[in-house]
Amino acid sequence: MLLNINAQNPQMRLVGRVAQILREGGVVAYATDTVYGIGCDITNKKAIEKVYQLKQRDKKKPFSFMCSDLKNISRYAKVSNYAYKTMKRLLPGPYTFVLEGSREVPKMMLTRRKTAGIRVPNHAFCLALVQALGNPVLTTSATRPDGTVFDDASLIHDHFGRRLDVVVDSGPVSGTPSSVIALIDDIPDIIRRGAGDVSLFE
Repeated sequence: MLLNINAQNPQMRLVGRVAQILREGGVVAYATDTVYGIGCDITNKKAIEKVYQLKQRDKKKPFSFMCSDLKNISRYAKVSNYAYKTMKRLLPGPYTFVLEGSREVPKMMLTRRKTAGIRVPNHAFCLALVQALGNPVLTTSATRPDGTVFDDASLIHDHFGRRLDVVVDSGPVSGTPSSVIALIDDIPDIIRRGAGDVSLFE
């Protein structure tokens, strides 16, 4: 199913429909402020396993997840004063921050070091979806088998077909993945340079 949802002013009725699909264990694709993502409810183990199959990914490599704001992050991660100030400056935005996960995060969403990648995209639909669901949403880029990212919802719909429960078309995306910065022990470490200025951490 392909749903057109406005990127700036998402229709709340449709956002609620997508949230209900996630609640029922569905897997969805959607635009973010960087690339098109594929996601599910982080509390649904079967849905997470579906995403691993879709991405043909090793289960030892956990996915990141989206929160709606800083308050939401502090429930799912241990946020120091330094991390809070840093994220407050940059979020919402095209960054993934690696933090120590809290007990609220399912074990399969954490690395062996108990860390998790967390995003707050600068995209109204994504933030509305997390709020409507009431849980963070697992997020990983929608890619072809060779690793190139899809930049168009209809191509994702054609490629994945019934393996996705819904594809949300919110128009074009930049196609550049987020920058990934670890903030473990208040020592910033640039893991990936992508969209978003990382000069603050150099």
